[in-house]
Amino acid sequence: MNHSRLILACAASALALTSAAKAADRELLVFDWAGWEIDGVLTDYVAKHGDKPTYSFFGDDDEAFQKVSSGFKADVTHPCVASLPRYHDAGLIEPWDVSKIPEFANLAPQLLDSPLIQNDQGVWFIPTDYAYTAVAYNTKDVPAEDVASLSVFTNPKYAGRISLPDSSDDVWSLAFLATGVSDWSTVTDEQFAAAAAWLREAHKNVRAYWSDPSEMSQLMATGEVQVAWSWNDGVALLQAEGFPIGFQRSPAEGAATWFCGFVNMKDQPGSEDKAYDFMNSLLAHGSAQALLDELGYAHSNNEAMKTISEEALKAAFVDPVTTTLLAQTPVSAEFREKMINEFELIKSGF
Repeated sequence: MNHSRLILACAASALALTSAAKAADRELLVFDWAGWEIDGVLTDYVAKHGDKPTYSFFGDDDEAFQKVSSGFKADVTHPCVASLPRYHDAGLIEPWDVSKIPEFANLAPQLLDSPLIQNDQGVWFIPTDYAYTAVAYNTKDVPAEDVASLSVFTNPKYAGRISLPDSSDDVWSLAFLATGVSDWSTVTDEQFAAAAAWLREAHKNVRAYWSDPSEMSQLMATGEVQVAWSWNDGVALLQAEGFPIGFQRSPAEGAATWFCGFVNMKDQPGSEDKAYDFMNSLLAHGSAQALLDELGYAHSNNEAMKTISEEALKAAFVDPVTTTLLAQTPVSAEFREKMINEFELIKSGF
């Protein structure tokens, strides 16, 4: 693929965010991120039922929650874990019966280490994928020393050449790290105010807020943006296509890690048995390579991850990070709402 074709592909991918997949197996509706209808993670499901589930897609966690809380009915939904308390508090989900999910025993323990994920009522969330957020930069125009610190985002030298995610989780992970906070579960009012002040300074340099990796990739491919707070997948794509884009995963203040997974929607319209078949297909060992190849993310199943070479993990930037990490773990619905509201004010210039 040449550079112009990459840009066109990015634009087409962005357009897909507003689209729903063609209906397939009508007994299972999966509400998912655009791009997640991956053949390789549906192998066992299709072998058993003859077709893929029906998919409906969303662009970000806030859009997904707003839709399901407004009455949209799905069988399973794929939020990132920071959104989990909202689903639980709104009474939208029910626990999974993990006795029906054999690979649950092989899931990375750190991805289950929260009473909001599993408690005496059951397991509310099945993690499936994780990756990292760090500093993408143009290696021709941006010296390595400039991205050794997250202060690059407030550096006047890069005014109008910065891109940040249009995601409250991602921008606050950056702002907290930049102001010395690596655990957002215990943020004080003073720490929140300091992070908000830092984010307002960074906002002055922002050329655009990206809403999906393809948009970020396009901004950097054209040279419009030189530095971005980015997921790993867009960087790996750009490097594979020969663009001079680096990924600084060890700035002085640290990087972020996130993980997502599936919730079992209450009063689902389709087949409960097929919801478990879908989860078992997604967690199967063969799904790990497909997930990495198609989306660039690591798989939550530790045993499945052993089937992937270290070289492949490094190429996708999902090999272990040896630096300070802020984990985007579940936060209270109240704190999440606070982050969302403040971010909207900052984007509006207030």
